[in-house]
Amino acid sequence: MTYTQNLWLYFTLLFGIIVVPGMDMLFVLANSLTGGRRTGMAATAGIMAGGVVHSLYGAIGVGILASLLPSLFNPLLFAGAAYMAWIGYTLIRSSIVVNSVEADASRSGWRAFRRGAATCLMNPKAYLFMIAVYPQFLKPIYGPIWLQGLVMGAMTMATQAAIYGTLALTAARSRTLLVSNPAATVMVGRVAGALLVAVSILTAWQGWRMPG
Repeated sequence: MTYTQNLWLYFTLLFGIIVVPGMDMLFVLANSLTGGRRTGMAATAGIMAGGVVHSLYGAIGVGILASLLPSLFNPLLFAGAAYMAWIGYTLIRSSIVVNSVEADASRSGWRAFRRGAATCLMNPKAYLFMIAVYPQFLKPIYGPIWLQGLVMGAMTMATQAAIYGTLALTAARSRTLLVSNPAATVMVGRVAGALLVAVSILTAWQGWRMPG
């Protein structure tokens, strides 16, 4: 697999995960509905800032393993692939439905930004997810790990900005779409789960083929 193909695969997986309705999406939507577009965009910026920290955490962890403990890189890849497959399996079996959007008191832009960053940073599953996902795509054969991490971090921020930003700008319509179409919401979650399983199988197979 070339580096470009690797990035496209990462983007496909990233888009599938971010578009699944979850805590971050509902936080942006609630702030947009209660505080307007400006507050919704501030909440989006806060979540993006939290995402940068997660990206750094994942890239640094993978970089240290690749340089100091290269023999552990493939076991980490297999463990990450197994965890990622489990997440995908649970998404496929789940029925994600948005019944309501709770109002949020973050009416000021700065407060929405701070709470968005905190919401993202205090989610322990996000850290586990980064450790599971990053070894699948950050590989020494593609060049410096830090540079690959920078590119993937920028892609993550851009995807968050596109999805959550659109949500903030079209809050009323987005809420109607999420609440009144439970079947579509469930389908999005299951497609994202299938993507996770497919990527985990592919990366585990590639890791098995790589020399230890």
